[in-house]
Parts: sequence; C-alpha cells; structure tokens
Amino acid sequence: MLNYPFMQNAFIVGTLIAIVSGFVGVFVVARQMSFLAHTLSEIGFAGASFGLFMNWSPLWGMLLFTILAATTIGELGMQEEHADSLISAVSAIAIGLGIAFLALSQKNASAATSILFGSIFSISHDNIQQVILLAVLVLVLVLVLFRPLRHFAFDYNTARFSIKYIVLVEVAFLVIMATTVAVSSQIVGSLLIFILMTLPASAAMRVGRTVWQMVAWSISFAVFGVWVALVLSYWTNVPVSFYIAILEAAIYFVALAWSNQRNH
Repeated sequence: MLNYPFMQNAFIVGTLIAIVSGFVGVFVVARQMSFLAHTLSEIGFAGASFGLFMNWSPLWGMLLFTILAATTIGELGMQEEHADSLISAVSAIAIGLGIAFLALSQKNASAATSILFGSIFSISHDNIQQVILLAVLVLVLVLVLFRPLRHFAFDYNTARFSIKYIVLVEVAFLVIMATTVAVSSQIVGSLLIFILMTLPASAAMRVGRTVWQMVAWSISFAVFGVWVALVLSYWTNVPVSFYIAILEAAIYFVALAWSNQRNH
C-alpha cells in the first residue's frame, strides 16, 4: 500500500492536517466557536468555487474567503448578542455563492465533489507543498502565541481585561482558525471539516486534565482517525471522509462514556 506515491502523499498530508486540526481544535472548542468553524467550512466552499471560477487553486480561493470571513464575522460574532443568527445568515449566503461560482466556472461534477468531500488520493505535488507551508505556519503561530491563546480560549472574560493586545490575539486566532479550515479541507472537504476540528478536541477535553494533555490527546485522536481512515478507504474504495466521520464520532462517544463513568 505504501509503495504507491499517492498513498505516501496522502499519509504525509493527512498527518500534517490531523496535527494542525487537533492542536487548533482544542482552542476552538474551549472558546465555544465550533459553530463558527462549521460556518467557515461553508464559506470555504464558496471560496474554493471562486478559485475554480478564477482558474486558481481551490485552496487559495478557500484561504482568501475564510480569512476575510473569520476576521470580520468572527469579530462581529464576539460582540453581537445574537451571534448565531448572524453566522447563519452569512452561511446561507456562502452556500448560494458557492453554487453560483461552480455553475459559472462550468466545471464538471467531480470538481464539486472534491471541494465538498475532499480528494486526498488525487492531491498534486504542488498541493502538498502548499499544505506543508500553511500547516507549518499555523503550528509556529500557535506555539508562539500559546500562552495568550490559552488564556483567551479557556478564560475569555478574564482575558479581555488582562491581555493588553486582546484584539490582536482575537484576530490572530481567527486567522489561524480560518487557515486550518482551508488546509484541512484537502482531506475531508469543506462540508465535513468541522469533524477534524471539533470531535478530537471534544474527546480530548473529556480525557485530559491540563491544556497540554488535551492538545496531546486531540492530536492523537485526529492522527489515529486519519491513518485508519486512509487504510480502510484504500481497501474498500469508500471515501476517506466517511471513515473519518465514523471513527472520530466513535472516539468521542467512547471518551464521553469513560468521562461520565469516571465522574460517577
């Protein structure tokens, strides 16, 4: 299986994306921004469709749309009392734009399927370089900003007054989150990206006691899910995204049951 270059590429990209998603996901879940992550995936669909329309790489179109959306909608959502309604409205617009750009680009159905559900087995060498570059950039930013991000995510009410440059931290977090969504869509597609960003982290929070333990567990759960999904997808010819969804959900339910049993 690993003798094939496409499987080698899939494991390299899949591992990197799982690490980034697992790491960033802990802060997303702790800050209770899972709904925004889901919305960014739909905005990413519009961005990828726009990229196809402009004859760009879908990744760059997705990156453009998600970063713009995260830094504007995210800031408004943090200040807006009815943030859910705002995000839902933007999500509806994004889906409509995505469909429109796909129609205007006159691409075939396989292009739309790749955007929506991922296409890791057909990822190109250029895409691998892009993913590696963006993944390393995200990891470096999270490590550099780890302490303020931890404070911001786990104790936001205090962080607003104790962190001097709280707005910059918020913007940096939203950009990191948007970039993670854009990069991770290479595996599970724009519609299912919230799986890798939220389920491993949610399970990790049931198991870990410190933030670093949560990060370690979250990355482990994400990497395990991606590796097993790649193997199963290779042997059964069923999309990787299906197996990732099932595996990560199973891990979460096991962690939930274990946590409930431990607390009792």
